[in-house]
This record gives sequence, C-alpha cells and structure tokens, in this order.
Amino acid sequence: MSADGLPLAGKAAVVTGASRGIGRAIAVRLAHDGADVGLAQRGEAADVADEIRRLGRRAHVVRVDLEEPRMGARAVEEVAEALGRLDIAVANAGRILRRPALELTLEEWEAVMAVNLTSVFALSQAAARRFVAQGGGGVVVHVASVLSFQGGLNVSAYAASKGGVAQLTRALANEWAGASIRVNAVAPGYVENKQTAPLRADPARHRQISERIPAGRWASNEDVAEAVSFLVSPSADYVHGHVLAVDGGWLGR
Repeated sequence: MSADGLPLAGKAAVVTGASRGIGRAIAVRLAHDGADVGLAQRGEAADVADEIRRLGRRAHVVRVDLEEPRMGARAVEEVAEALGRLDIAVANAGRILRRPALELTLEEWEAVMAVNLTSVFALSQAAARRFVAQGGGGVVVHVASVLSFQGGLNVSAYAASKGGVAQLTRALANEWAGASIRVNAVAPGYVENKQTAPLRADPARHRQISERIPAGRWASNEDVAEAVSFLVSPSADYVHGHVLAVDGGWLGR
C-alpha cells in the first residue's frame, strides 16, 4: 500500500477487451487503485483511455484481434514497453455464440476457442515471461464464467472454453507460484451488459434466470471489477489458483 493509500500505485497493468463492459470496468477500477493501464482490444478505446488519464494515470491503447491468439503476446510486450514495466495481466476478452450445437460450424467453434482460451494462454505466458525478466513476481487474472462449471443452453463452445479457462488458471498457478506469480480467475454470473442483451430481451428466459439468483439481481460490470481489484491487490497475496464466483449466489442454488 502506497503512502496515499492506493494499493496499486506504481504498478502497470494490461487488460484485454477493455473498450466496454466488464473489461472497461476493470481497467477503470485498476486506475482508481493507482495503476497505469494498457488497453488491448479490437475496437476503439479512446474514451476509456481518457477516463484513466483524468484519474492521473497513464493509459496506452493497443488494437489487437484476439481471434489471432498470438496478438495477446504482442499486447503484453507493447504495453510493457510503453509503460516501462508490467505487474498485472487481466485476460478478459471473450466471445460467445448462442447457437444449438447441431448448427455450430467448426470454424465458429475454433473462433470462440481462439479468443476465449488460446489467447488467454498466450497473454498469460507472455506476461509471466515479462515478470520473470523483470526479476520479480506479478499477477494474472482470467475472466472465467459460471459456465466454467455448468453446461448452459446453446453455448457449447463458450462453456467448453470457459471450463478450459478455469483449469488453465489452476495449472498455471501450480507452475508459477514458486516464481511469486499469482494466477487466479473470476467467474461472473449473469451480468447486465451488452453480451447478455439477448437473454434480457427474452421475457421468459430473463424471468427464469432472475428467479434463480439468490441476490435478487443481475451483476453489474463493476461488481466483477471489484473482485478483480481484490485479486490483484496485496490483500490477496496468499490466493493462488482460485476461481472466484461473482454470481449473486447462482452456483450455490
């Protein structure tokens, strides 16, 4: 903790999928906590970068399409060079296709896996290599899902990829803990954002989901960002290989 009470003062982070939704909320939250932030995504992120700069932090934007997973490693290197170091990597970018498995093409399956799983490994590996080269530890956080634990409906590729993210989190944590690199994940439940708009537009499905959430509401992007803020902070120094559900009690129902 710095003298001004900011837990991430002097730290540099990279966040993928940072132009909107959960990723944007995470990037802004890390800046509130004192970190400079690299924003890696396909779309524009100038407004997010401006918000981070207004908080007195540095921001660097990298335009990458993570359907080419190697771009995750490129984002890490570019952000680390621009900000002078790297301490935190958040693999948030994701893609979902809501389609019956019988109708899903192999190309669509491969595209979801590339963004949701392979790019997560590429980003994590590149970040860990940078942490080691810097001579100190670091933190990696993956964004998994409650569908890391459940099959869902009409989201076979997404569920499989997020199950892989949960296992990747545990596997990397096992390997890298000895190098003072912590790897954890958050597993959001149903979040009220653009990604879930089709579910919320279906009155029957929206009601079914809402009635099952013990907390009585869908999550906000900021709810997930708060969990990530904890996992990257010194308060979580002894937390390794954990997949933290942020689901309003959904999985416990």
